Amino acid sequence: MQVGDILRKKTARVATVRMNETVAIAAQLMRSSNISALVVKDVVRTEGNTAVGMFTERDVVRAVAEHGAAGINMRVSQFISVQQLVCCTPTDTLEHVRHLMSKHHIRHVPVIDNYSLIGVVSIRDISTAFDDEATPFQLAATG
Repeated sequence: MQVGDILRKKTARVATVRMNETVAIAAQLMRSSNISALVVKDVVRTEGNTAVGMFTERDVVRAVAEHGAAGINMRVSQFISVQQLVCCTPTDTLEHVRHLMSKHHIRHVPVIDNYSLIGVVSIRDISTAFDDEATPFQLAATG
C-alpha cells in the first residue's frame, strides 16, 4: 500500500500555520480543527509558499514547560527544526513512511508531490491502513 492510497480517503484540506504566528494561534488552530499537528509554512518570495516543518501538540507543551505562560506568545519558528523537513511522496510505501517516523521520532509526515504540499500522513493513518489490510485475512481465517 502507498501513501497516495491513504490520501484518497482523507479530506483534501491540509492545516497549516505560518512560521511567524504565535504558539497560542497554532494551539487554537489545532483545537478548532481537532488535530494534533500543523504543517509550518513560510512565504519565500523566490520559492512561493514553502513547507518548512511541523508544529505539534508536543511543541505547545515544550513552549509552556520551558517558558511558562510567556511561551504562548513566542513564535512557532522558535520551536521547529527547519534543518531538514522529513517528508514523503504519494508513491512511498507505508512501510517506508513508518520507518521514517520511527527513525526521526515523529508522528506526522507531510506529503509532497512535484514540490507541492498535498497532504499529511499520521502514524494513526498508517496503523489504520495496516489494520484494514489485515481484517479480510482475519475474517477468512476465522470463518
